[in-house]
Amino acid sequence: MSKDKKLVEAITSMEDDFTQWYTDVVKKAELMDYSSVKGCMIFKPNGYAIWENIQRELDARFKETGVENVYMPMFIPESLLQKEKDHVEGFAPEVAWVTQGGLETLPERLCVRPTSETLFCDLYKNIVQSYRDLPKVYNQWCSVVRWEKTTRPFLRSSEFLWQEGHTAHATAEEAEERTIQMLNVYADFCEQVLAIPMMKGRKTDKEKFAGAEATYTIEALMHDGKALQSGTSHNFGDGFARAFGIQYTDKENKLQYVHQTSWGMSTRMIGALIMVHGDDSGLVLPPKIAPVQVMVIPIQQQKEGVLDAADELKGRLAERFRVKLDDTEKSPGWKFAEQEMRGIPLRVELGPKDIENGQCVIVRRDTREKTVVSLDEAVNKVAELLEQEQADMLARAKEFQQTHISDALDYESFKDAVVNKPGFIRAMWCGELECELKIKEDTTATSRCMPFEQEMIAETCVCCGRPAKKLVYWGKAY
Repeated sequence: MSKDKKLVEAITSMEDDFTQWYTDVVKKAELMDYSSVKGCMIFKPNGYAIWENIQRELDARFKETGVENVYMPMFIPESLLQKEKDHVEGFAPEVAWVTQGGLETLPERLCVRPTSETLFCDLYKNIVQSYRDLPKVYNQWCSVVRWEKTTRPFLRSSEFLWQEGHTAHATAEEAEERTIQMLNVYADFCEQVLAIPMMKGRKTDKEKFAGAEATYTIEALMHDGKALQSGTSHNFGDGFARAFGIQYTDKENKLQYVHQTSWGMSTRMIGALIMVHGDDSGLVLPPKIAPVQVMVIPIQQQKEGVLDAADELKGRLAERFRVKLDDTEKSPGWKFAEQEMRGIPLRVELGPKDIENGQCVIVRRDTREKTVVSLDEAVNKVAELLEQEQADMLARAKEFQQTHISDALDYESFKDAVVNKPGFIRAMWCGELECELKIKEDTTATSRCMPFEQEMIAETCVCCGRPAKKLVYWGKAY
């Protein structure tokens, strides 16, 4: 058996063991490594480059809506954290505490931020006095720590990278508008850049963010039929403002409390990319997010003129695309396998016969379709193929999502769907926590969201039979 074959066969088939397949891809595509601290990851260049592209694309979209970036401390005094009771209780099991600085015991415990609402509130209390100071639309890129019991690379780790937006507004209407606006920014980014379609809706009270009036979510469907909460946007109302005393003088010279929002997306989106688009050969990255869009691979590069021609072609491509030339001494088959493992959208093969014929061979990562094109037309053809690959990947993901949504009109069909129909399950709900808890206990499925576009697919709750109030998307989730 050749070494080239071994590289591919080292990945467990996703149909045999999806969990092991995911771990194999993460490791063998060299996205991350395990650190000496349990639950904390080392981002390797291949993985961090994807995050850099996510960060750059998202940040540009944020700024188009008026967002400004700031940076807050990573430590939160315990007294500050205690000001919002619901918020503290929601995060208490996951908080890491610092009790000693150098050789001295600290006079007050410091929390390593699990999120930064309290820090932003403390800031807004000091810088907002008048309606003229509003709105404040801030975001920070940082890491947070949540002491997770069970961790998986990118999907759930004790420390992870993310952005968290925190805004303050004069009215409830402005806050709600910003909350929905940012959810739509996330959904559009995921669809247009990551080629992942999203289900948008509101979380139930049980699933909403601790201290929020309302939490809105985008939910993606992974290849194994499990949902992944991919981004959330929270409307805090004036609850945090009252707890922290954030008031401003309105146009009538009356004191009012601000209304706040918060919204975040994290490195778990790298996990989403793997599980939505990947295959048994490794990553399949959408061209818009791929750190390397084109890999030029010379064939029989030891022959005179091959490397020079490949380098010249790379230079022309690099004027428009993110390109690398693999001029290592590995065999072409090994290089192909590596390119596929890393999910690079296109490879361009160029050998002596190609040069003689004034052509190259372009191979798509997603379909492995080969296109022979003249060297003169290579740049335009690469542009065309990258655009088509991006569109096709989104279309396949949309088709997968739509064919993995089922309706359940009674509890028996609901339980059957959880076991035999992986994906989203649409079912009516009475609105009572008791039924939501029973469904989770009986099936391990949870409410993913109440979609904005509501339908009445049945008159009664799927669990208890009482009058239904909301259509809910349910499913197993990461």
